[in-house]
Amino acid sequence: MDPAAEILVIILSIFLALFLLLGIILTVYLIRLTGEIKKITQSAKRTVDSFEDAVTNASKFASPMYVAKIIGSTIKKFKDK
Repeated sequence: MDPAAEILVIILSIFLALFLLLGIILTVYLIRLTGEIKKITQSAKRTVDSFEDAVTNASKFASPMYVAKIIGSTIKKFKDK
């Protein structure tokens, strides 16, 4: 084989090894990133569920309070007359 061809094979193999190493490192980081994204989405889901429960409970209490307020104001109007 030509000395120039041998040098070219060595250079190409070095670049191939570098790109392979970079690809492995990038894959590991992407796997870690997807794990973090999964944790964040689970936390956001729990938060949304908490707010949903709070709104449901608030609406259960607000509805009777509103009705009681209307009835109270109506009774007050009739008392004043």
